[in-house]
Amino acid sequence: MAASEDIKQWPKQDKRRFLHAVYRVGNLEATIDYYQKHFGMKQLRYRDVPEEKYRNAFLGYGPEDTNFCLELTENYDKDSYDLGTGFGHFALALPDVYKTCESIKKAGGKISRDAGPVKGGKTVIAFVEDPTGYKWELITREEPIKEPIAQVMLRVTDLDRSIKFYTEALGMTLIRTRDNPDNKYKLAFLGYGPEDETCVYELTYNYGQDKYDNFKGEGYAQVAMSTEDVYKTAEAVQALSSELGGKVVREAGPLPVLNTKITSVVDPDGWKTVFVDNKDFLAEL
Repeated sequence: MAASEDIKQWPKQDKRRFLHAVYRVGNLEATIDYYQKHFGMKQLRYRDVPEEKYRNAFLGYGPEDTNFCLELTENYDKDSYDLGTGFGHFALALPDVYKTCESIKKAGGKISRDAGPVKGGKTVIAFVEDPTGYKWELITREEPIKEPIAQVMLRVTDLDRSIKFYTEALGMTLIRTRDNPDNKYKLAFLGYGPEDETCVYELTYNYGQDKYDNFKGEGYAQVAMSTEDVYKTAEAVQALSSELGGKVVREAGPLPVLNTKITSVVDPDGWKTVFVDNKDFLAEL
């Protein structure tokens, strides 16, 4: 049966925002210390779940009901992770990238690209690695900075297909694209608001790269988004998936114990996005 027009339009009508990125770290305390000391983040929540042998912490720059944050998970029996070849980096907007890099250098941290202007431009950037090995792009941005956690970069194997999935099935806006033929890659930035006000996805396509070894790795998990109706969100993805790729991997419904309603979907490359009922999410805080 063909999808109804109401369901096809739902992703654009829904009120959505990026909530948090979820990923595994080798040493939770060391990562918390690094993010607080060098990035200026605050610890928002912390919980230890010994019966399931994991701990996690939420860090960010403001309250979770208005700001994007990071959900870090440490499993008791694992202190390192293979990050794979598909996950790229997180990006952080800061007023003084030189100062942040100097702080990291003094502490013995890893700088993979020293602070300096981008090639052919004036914006100062740098690349650093956190204690688990996740890469962070540091981008200079003038204050006030509404949302410092600026981007989640993922590699994709067909950029046009991915853009259609994220805009039509997930209701995002294509903010901009950038083609770099000299270095043989093309970028697309997508999200639910202006990129200087909210976190966005940065999708990267490397010319001719339609397959990666160890693409997903075992560290990065997903990004959580808010929705006003998880059932309609799942129905829309299911209805459009035959045309756009991707699929629903967790049917819409409440989680055990918490009763928070969620649904999980993956894009054509298998990257997961979890949609969380907005009212249920706010009740957890």
